[in-house]
Amino acid sequence: MATTASFHQQLIEKLRKLLRSRRFVPRAQFLTEREIAERFKTSRPTANKALSSLVSAGLLEIRPGAGTFVREGVLDYDLERLVSFTDKAKASGKKPGTDLIEFRKVTAAEVDPQITKQLRVSAEAVLFYLERIRLADGRPVIFERRYIIAAHCPSLTKADAKGSLYAAWTTKFRLQITGAEETIRAVNATAAQAKHLQVRRGTACFQIAATGFISGEQPLWHEETLYRADVYEFRNRIGGLGAAMGRLSL
Repeated sequence: MATTASFHQQLIEKLRKLLRSRRFVPRAQFLTEREIAERFKTSRPTANKALSSLVSAGLLEIRPGAGTFVREGVLDYDLERLVSFTDKAKASGKKPGTDLIEFRKVTAAEVDPQITKQLRVSAEAVLFYLERIRLADGRPVIFERRYIIAAHCPSLTKADAKGSLYAAWTTKFRLQITGAEETIRAVNATAAQAKHLQVRRGTACFQIAATGFISGEQPLWHEETLYRADVYEFRNRIGGLGAAMGRLSL
């Protein structure tokens, strides 16, 4: 007999399958909580929970007073936790892909001192350098330049770089990724960046400069990644004012 958790996951997968059908094109109204409950013989709270999961995954959007609708092809960037692009694309019903432009080893002495400072490495340290274009259903959505400390994953391969680096780090190299420090700003794509992303020069994009860490707060990578603003949406949940703030006279 299926557990409540497994039934919930099965229901989400059935709804995802519906979303991939021709009936539910972008901007189309999706099933209501009541319709889901009746169609899949479940309770309305369970139907509501499944709908909420699809909203959180960025597949649906709620329009107050109108209902729940299929979202355009927008990918979410989760500001609260690290999520693999591969996993996020799959969760959004898209096929992830990677064009590996460059993959080679360099010494830290060859790299911008600001980057080696972030990585806390000496000039003799060996780094992997890679450039990738991440694809969603064959469409370029991210242009990435990344430096990785080779000592933490010495046998990293091109095949690893063409897939999910997070998966390679956590599975193949048994690294525990503890988080990243990110800086996000709006930029206009240069001619070279625009060519990689198949947009016009000067197109608005999000740029993230980030340093990622493993256990012991050791740096593992530094990246400068460009996200297409017409494809990506940055989402976050902000908590309320604390009790101390609540006592202030506003």
